[in-house]
Amino acid sequence: MSAPGAALLTRPPATGGGRRGPGGQLLLAVVCGGYAVGAALGWGSTELALVMGDFGLSSAGLLAALSCFHYARTVDRRERPTWLMFAFSSLMGALGNGVWGWYEVVLHQKLPFPSLADFAFLCFAPSAIVGLLVLAKRPVTRAGWVCLALDSWLIAGSLLTFAWSLALAGHARPTPSGAEVSVARTALSLAYPLLDIALVSMVLVLHFRRSAANRSAINGAIAALALTVLCDALFTSPLLNTTYRSGDILDAGWFAGSLLFAYAPWSARRPEAAPRPAPPRAGRPHSRPITGSLPALAPYLAAAVCTIGLLYNVPDGGKLNRVVIFMGCSVVLALVVRQGIMLLDNIALTQELAQKENHFRSLVQGSSDVIMIAAPTGTLRYVSPAAAGVYGREAEELVGTELAALIHPEDLGRVVHEVRRFLAAPPAEEPTTRIECRFKSGGGEWLNVESTVNRHQGGLILNSRDVTERVRLQAQLQHSAEHDPLTDLPNRALFTRRVRQALTGRRAGDHSTAVLFIDLDGFKAVNDTIGHQAGDELLIEAARRLQDAVRAGDTAARLGGDEFAALILGDGSRDRSAREYQVHEIADRLRATLSQPYRIAGSDVRVAASIGVAFADPGITPSDLMRNADLAMYRAKAGGKDRVELYAPQMQAEVVRKAELAGKLRTALHEGEFALLHQPVVCLADGEVAAVAAQARWRSAQGILFTPSEFLRVAEHSEGGPGGGPDPSRAAELSRWLLEEAVAEAAERHLAGHDVPVVVRMTAQRLLDRSMPGGSVEALLGRHGLPSGALVLELAASDPRVPFDELERRLTALHRLGVRIALDGFGSGYAAISALRRLPVDLLKLDRGLVEGVVESARLHKITAGLLRIANDLGMQSVADGVDLPEQVAALRAMGCSHGQGMAFSGPLDEYRLRRALVRGTFPVPGGTAQPALAGGSSGGSMVIRRGSNNETPVPPA
Repeated sequence: MSAPGAALLTRPPATGGGRRGPGGQLLLAVVCGGYAVGAALGWGSTELALVMGDFGLSSAGLLAALSCFHYARTVDRRERPTWLMFAFSSLMGALGNGVWGWYEVVLHQKLPFPSLADFAFLCFAPSAIVGLLVLAKRPVTRAGWVCLALDSWLIAGSLLTFAWSLALAGHARPTPSGAEVSVARTALSLAYPLLDIALVSMVLVLHFRRSAANRSAINGAIAALALTVLCDALFTSPLLNTTYRSGDILDAGWFAGSLLFAYAPWSARRPEAAPRPAPPRAGRPHSRPITGSLPALAPYLAAAVCTIGLLYNVPDGGKLNRVVIFMGCSVVLALVVRQGIMLLDNIALTQELAQKENHFRSLVQGSSDVIMIAAPTGTLRYVSPAAAGVYGREAEELVGTELAALIHPEDLGRVVHEVRRFLAAPPAEEPTTRIECRFKSGGGEWLNVESTVNRHQGGLILNSRDVTERVRLQAQLQHSAEHDPLTDLPNRALFTRRVRQALTGRRAGDHSTAVLFIDLDGFKAVNDTIGHQAGDELLIEAARRLQDAVRAGDTAARLGGDEFAALILGDGSRDRSAREYQVHEIADRLRATLSQPYRIAGSDVRVAASIGVAFADPGITPSDLMRNADLAMYRAKAGGKDRVELYAPQMQAEVVRKAELAGKLRTALHEGEFALLHQPVVCLADGEVAAVAAQARWRSAQGILFTPSEFLRVAEHSEGGPGGGPDPSRAAELSRWLLEEAVAEAAERHLAGHDVPVVVRMTAQRLLDRSMPGGSVEALLGRHGLPSGALVLELAASDPRVPFDELERRLTALHRLGVRIALDGFGSGYAAISALRRLPVDLLKLDRGLVEGVVESARLHKITAGLLRIANDLGMQSVADGVDLPEQVAALRAMGCSHGQGMAFSGPLDEYRLRRALVRGTFPVPGGTAQPALAGGSSGGSMVIRRGSNNETPVPPA
């Protein structure tokens, strides 16, 4: 056996409990020895001998009575009557000796017969017998009660036969002189030995049937009674009865018995820690204690004592004493009856044991678990037949095999440690333990085995079962819990744990470790155009490319949706710039790999990748490192997508600023800190105000006035991730406020005689938002009495996933009510041909990006001119946004743009300045009046929205 296996069942030696100090026993021995020496020397005088023989014994008995009575108050109720009876017995002995001393020492008279002392001495034995009966274990069956009675009679009858043969027969016969003997004296002379015989019988029976509670105290009491009974037997013998005097050596036995009675309760006052039994040594059979055989030998010992009494009582003239014959026959009959009962009981017990053994054998052999018994040496002594089905090896083949040779070497050390710990633990605290290890099967493979281990004669009992399938299922569940089900890459939980390991393990001081966050740009469009199945195939292919691109020690993971991550472990480099350059190259290579075309459903699909990179700076936590990479990734998306961005501390500062601004914005919506301004929309032909565009402004508590480009972006993206995600509730609330305020103020202006339309910007998502009541716009128009044509909804850029059919139905319904529709951002990505073809658009608003470069860039000039030609051909008016320079006004007029909005005319105005401008009615147009350069363009005048169509009548000017 290998070194660990050789020590598999080794257990450290058990340490015993504390021993009782010898002080009490030594004091008891000194006192009793001193009394015995004094009695042997005659105490020096006759008077002192009488005092010590009478009052000395009385004092010892009184001390024993007080000790037993005090102990009776401390024990439980079950043992209390026993010690009370012992206290009464000792008190009776003290009373008898006191009466005896009163006559001999005080009155100087011979003790009369009978006397109070005789009554007290006769009460000693019955009370002690009652106390012993309380201690004896009660049989549970009738046969047990009969055997208890027979055992008592066997002992009592044998002792009585022996005692009668030796001494008692002489008390019953007439005296040789023929003098008459008093019946009372004869009865009293026989009562003493008969009660002592009964007491001795109870002592012997109790020795075999006593309770285990307070064993040291009970043993002391039994020893005291035995010593007292022995002295009584010597006193009643003819040899000493005629020569006894108070203070003789016989009193030393009574004195020692009383002191032993007094000491017996105190011997149990100090609790002993029961020593743990040491295991038997290997190769040595477990010996049975001799005390277990004495109950079986008791009847035969009693018969032997009876036989000795019969042999001793050989009569003269060939006649046997009738009492001896009766006693002997009754003892023999009791022995025969008892043996018959024991024979029947043994037959029933043998049948019961055989039945239980068969039942146990059936359970063991029919169990699907393998039951094995290992010897203290670690060798298997028994293996159940289930081993053939579980291990693929026959039980006979495993018997004699070393247990350590069957356990996997990698698990052996752990198993040995657990077995040693289990064997060293107290059995009462840990009766069993559970061990799981790999076990070698008959085919050579390793099975996962779970064993329940119990102690067995220094060895072990192992109840084992095959749990290989359970372990495999647990491994599968663990893998599923830590990996993405679609791509089989590590998920966010496992990726976070590996990042933590990289930061806290042996690489904790390596700050060149980097985390990459990757997002696939355009993936949502793939799902929307060719379906989610194609999107899943694209994700699987992207995961494969990512896994192939990272190194063996690095980790690629899918965090969810189209977001991936990679952990690039550091190389110990201290050159930060070189490491940044190296990781940037790795990230750029990943970006290029993920951006290559994907062959999905027979066609090529393209997506791009935005990657954010963050390095493990000193003291950074895993969550902070991943957050930094996420911030960098969203910065890459905001910077144009399909790029790599390294994290910089200012990114976090910007996020904090946005979060603070979002918190203030949340308060501002409820505190009424928003103000509504209007910017005039001017006719480029004559400078007349054709409409006013409603714009919200936020004046914070610090007096800062935020423009829509600042707070509207926060409203739309304040609750998302690091790069922002929509906050529908706050944006919807702000949109509702803007619409309600604009309509209310426009109605007031109409009542004041300023009939100019109001333009309100609204996204398509907000127009179809289910949180807004379906007739909110219609309800506003009716509630405030705004006439038809006085409201222009400027449709802002929206998500392509907005249902186009639903948007068309909604705009058509509003258009029938006289609400005019303007298409914002014409020339950017949203104003597609399908929108112009299907939506009821009345006005096209040129994108600010086209207007800003229309003078400097010949290319933008041609594009803008082409877009304006399309608007004029469709019979739509056009509005140029961001007209800030006079050169832009002249260029746009020359290209046929009908209206403009910008700082070239006026900035946003509050209500007072706006009404002053409306009273004036016009703004000066740089370059004077000009005619449209394109045919079909609008002449000057107020803002007239017309829609060219073959079956629709143009809407007249407002």
